[in-house]
Amino acid sequence: MTIRVLHVGLGPIGCAVARQVTARKGFRIVGAVDIDPHLGGRDVGVIADIGRPLRIKVTADLRKTVKATKPDIAVLCTSSSLKEVMPQLEELLELRVPVISTTEELAYPAMHNRRLAKHIDELARKAKVAVLGTGVNPGFMMDALPIALTAACEHVNRVEVRRVQDARSRRLAFQQKIGAGLTKEQFDRQVATGQVRHVGFTESIQMIADALGWTLTRITDDVRPWIAEEDVESELLAVDSGYVCGISQEGVGYIGDEVKIRLQLDAYLGARESYDSVLIDGSPRIYSKVHGGIHGDVATASITVNAIPLVINAPPGLRTMRDMPLPSFFGAR
Repeated sequence: MTIRVLHVGLGPIGCAVARQVTARKGFRIVGAVDIDPHLGGRDVGVIADIGRPLRIKVTADLRKTVKATKPDIAVLCTSSSLKEVMPQLEELLELRVPVISTTEELAYPAMHNRRLAKHIDELARKAKVAVLGTGVNPGFMMDALPIALTAACEHVNRVEVRRVQDARSRRLAFQQKIGAGLTKEQFDRQVATGQVRHVGFTESIQMIADALGWTLTRITDDVRPWIAEEDVESELLAVDSGYVCGISQEGVGYIGDEVKIRLQLDAYLGARESYDSVLIDGSPRIYSKVHGGIHGDVATASITVNAIPLVINAPPGLRTMRDMPLPSFFGAR
């Protein structure tokens, strides 16, 4: 059976998902929706740089497109904010379409999103379909992977995850998201307004804590700038010495005064080594390191595509990577 896929949102991640869906057997793109007027009426194959036209035109009318294409699932890649994607989620669930989304706040809704999460769960159960938020982070590197590694432990004291990325290899939107090129004052202002930061630390920390049966008393999420000590540049922008070249973000989950979960992301232009590491302080002590790191855009698109069959077959409701079956590469079947 070929899975009929509807793409909602054709930004960089949405296009990366579309390229993978097109390249793999077992999937077929049947429709695409984006509110960007510059994309309306254009062919998905051209927009996503697939190398050939797909004869699928982008529209702005979600309801009309769903009814015309009858998708098996919708891939939603439009925003990090759960509140911002709610209208699209509500419409898709009203039309009884399962949804997989790269919306970070949907991966494991934190306390301030619990009301919206309950509403989504009720809508999905009523529609008898599943909804999943996933990606590389949150969705894998800083939550699902460390949770899986604890399966080999007889007890766990602490979990630490660190991601170090040389942002010179990432897309311009990512470099801007981490504040590269800003002054320290501009950086601080954009952190205060939420323009500069990685979304998902709170969600990942809570997912790990719930999986391990820990009741956290507080969670912190602090953002600091990396200041360039010398001029550094990528193919996309240049940063002078003394300006911000990236971000250092640390999320910590406490029980009382004890640190139980620590997540750290250092993403900046010119990092000497890129890697992802997970430390499980327990018995046995487990340390895993991916030299070179996991490319965020490739991995987010891959995890999204690989989880599509699981979402279609999942029990109705709002699902998370914690309660889904373990995903794996989905190739020809």
